Amino acid sequence: MTLISCDSGNKGEVKEKANEPQTIVMETNDPHTFAKPDEVVVKHLDWTANVDFDSSMIIATAKWTIENKTGASEVIFDTKGLKIDYVTVGNNDEIGTFILEPEIKYMGQKLIVSITPNTEIVRIYYRTTENSDALQWLTKEQTADKTHPFLFTQSQAILARTWIPCQDSPGIRFTYNARVKVPHQMMALMSAYNPTDTMINGVYDFQMEYPIPSYLMALSVGNIQYQSVGRNTGIYAEPSMLAKSVAEFEDMQEMVDSAEALYGAYRWGKYDVLVLPPSFPFGGMENPRLTFATPTILAGDKSLTSLIAHELAHSWSGNLVTNYNWNDFWLNEGFTVYFENRIMEQVYGADYANMLALISYQDLKAEMEDFGMESPRTKLKLDLAGQDPDEGMTSIAYDKGFYLLKLIEQTVGREEFDSFLKTYFDTYAFKSMTTEGFVAYINKELLSKKSEWKEKVNLNEWIYNPGLPENCPKIISDRFEKVEGELTKLESGTAPSELATSNWSTHEWLHFLRNLPTEMTQEQMIALDKTFGFTKSGNSEILAAWFVKVIPNNYKEAKPAIESFLVSVGRRKFLTPIYKSLITADPSKAAAREIYKKARPNYHAVAVQTMDDLLDWNQN
Repeated sequence: MTLISCDSGNKGEVKEKANEPQTIVMETNDPHTFAKPDEVVVKHLDWTANVDFDSSMIIATAKWTIENKTGASEVIFDTKGLKIDYVTVGNNDEIGTFILEPEIKYMGQKLIVSITPNTEIVRIYYRTTENSDALQWLTKEQTADKTHPFLFTQSQAILARTWIPCQDSPGIRFTYNARVKVPHQMMALMSAYNPTDTMINGVYDFQMEYPIPSYLMALSVGNIQYQSVGRNTGIYAEPSMLAKSVAEFEDMQEMVDSAEALYGAYRWGKYDVLVLPPSFPFGGMENPRLTFATPTILAGDKSLTSLIAHELAHSWSGNLVTNYNWNDFWLNEGFTVYFENRIMEQVYGADYANMLALISYQDLKAEMEDFGMESPRTKLKLDLAGQDPDEGMTSIAYDKGFYLLKLIEQTVGREEFDSFLKTYFDTYAFKSMTTEGFVAYINKELLSKKSEWKEKVNLNEWIYNPGLPENCPKIISDRFEKVEGELTKLESGTAPSELATSNWSTHEWLHFLRNLPTEMTQEQMIALDKTFGFTKSGNSEILAAWFVKVIPNNYKEAKPAIESFLVSVGRRKFLTPIYKSLITADPSKAAAREIYKKARPNYHAVAVQTMDDLLDWNQN
């Protein structure tokens, strides 16, 4: 049996002694936490909170059960944007001594609480502030139904510390219970066992009995209803969005069943999805038992539900076996894109999965060209010390990671690789993994079975070198080849109305749009738009791809739709390329800033930070 142990030195070294199990020794430093878990580590959280929409504030108590491993005299927590009222220690709730150190960029403030070797309980009484960046408070006018305000959190990567004082590292796991009071007629949900009906008194109790890292802490409060869609699956949404969401995600139970058939039992009980207002900055967030999803995937034809497959796959890769720190982010996302692709193949067929894989490849190539092929940002193993770990959340981790795993599958065979992954998830369930630990494990348990496998894959080149290795798998899509045939006709002068585009999926349209000429005349754009209705599309992926193409060509007819989209949608995946296109069209950034001034209040802090930097907003 292979065991993982944490040791501060000799990272990646494999030590073996006669008659003893092999131990993979991993690095323990996380550059994005103040905590010292080798000395004192949190084990369980009891969280009580009052959610006050009038003041846009959470008033809360975090009662931490801790393990003092070394008899230390202090325990350290991460905080940012919090007002600490006071601290108590011990079972008797005795007033404690604490120090809140000055803020460090990206990291926040170190909270040091004095303890004794026997202290097991620390309570932190605190409130959130306007600088609690995980929280987005929406007025009722910013919601779908416009009847109640709304709150949601986004804790990844290191924003859990902005609404709960915690040891904010993916390598530190804890269980939790919570009691949350919210206004009447509103429902509270967390990454835990959740209610399906609104409580008359506005008080909700939650339990998460499996240990999770802090970035998977989640809370949402609003006018929310629930509907089951399967044996252990269901949808939460605002009332006016519920029926549409249920219809879009009707295959969710089949996705769960397919995932279990591949890599073992779903271990979290329920798998539910909450459809959030459009200001949510990501496509989805894999909070255990409660995926947060953007409404931009509600295309009406289930064509964008691969995102649900992705967040579901995180129930194994990420939530079950977690990257040890954010330098190892590819271990979460590369595995999840691979698993997502396998789920989609199982449910919708190989042709469909191949289109998704090629879209992934296009995203990867574009990101690498943007960074530069020799940029250290194109490595899988990152070095994010001194940086916001959000900077590492690029398509490199997702798509380069996916293609590495696809290469391993093709090298060793799918059956062999599936067996390996199932054992990997079982062996390290509810634990964390470093890149070096994974390399040692896969070399021993899989790639050493045949001498040529290690050399053919060449893990070191993929993980530690920039760029894309020459042995990157080549994936062919017959459906995309047909799209390219229609593009050739278009370039040869065939009118858009004469192209064979019937029954194209979203992915075929994306391939078409991405490969349109860089320069187009007004007449060409008008003809395309008149035939296919891109500017009025209800599909956010198609809209965004179209806007990116026509903005630099000054397509005036699309300008109102572009502004409306940017003001109403907060998904960063769409915002970044559209604003970049606006800058290409107007390098002074004046036009982009004019729209951003209107849109910025609707964006989550995660998106605001990226757009502020892109548009030099703070220099205005």
